[in-house]
Amino acid sequence: MIAIIYGSTTGNTSDIAVKVQQHLGEDEAVLFDVKDTGLEVIDTFDKIIFAIPTWDYGEVQEDWEEIWDEIDSYDFSGKITAYIGLGDQLGYSEWFVDAMGMLHNKIVAKGASVIGHWPIEGYEFDHSVALTEDRKCFVGLALDEDTQREMTDERLSTWCELINLSLSTAA
Repeated sequence: MIAIIYGSTTGNTSDIAVKVQQHLGEDEAVLFDVKDTGLEVIDTFDKIIFAIPTWDYGEVQEDWEEIWDEIDSYDFSGKITAYIGLGDQLGYSEWFVDAMGMLHNKIVAKGASVIGHWPIEGYEFDHSVALTEDRKCFVGLALDEDTQREMTDERLSTWCELINLSLSTAA
């Protein structure tokens, strides 16, 4: 089983989490709104997808902010994680999907393995904390529901296939 843990203010991240669950299969993936469940579910799952939007100038969404410091108390050793970040690459080009990068860095520092890197081709932004070391990929799926909504379904479908493949080879 896979946990999909998300926080959402406008509903965009929630909608994406539901679509990921549909792609992976409702019998394979369980949704958790971090506002309602907190982080306790982390102990129950070894495969976790985190979905987080970036707000304003590279800030984490309010529900994530509420539990941000608690993340440090969890041991992610032996856990396989993947990330989805939502942001506005044109309006906030200097901070595109920064919250995804900050969450990724925080969890990797606690021992997590990561799957689901996503290429930067097709995006226009100035800076992002969510880039891999070689700066050729995002640490997870980057989505822009403000300026590239028409690309979301295809990106999501391709990424979910990648996640399924990565999980099947990791098993």
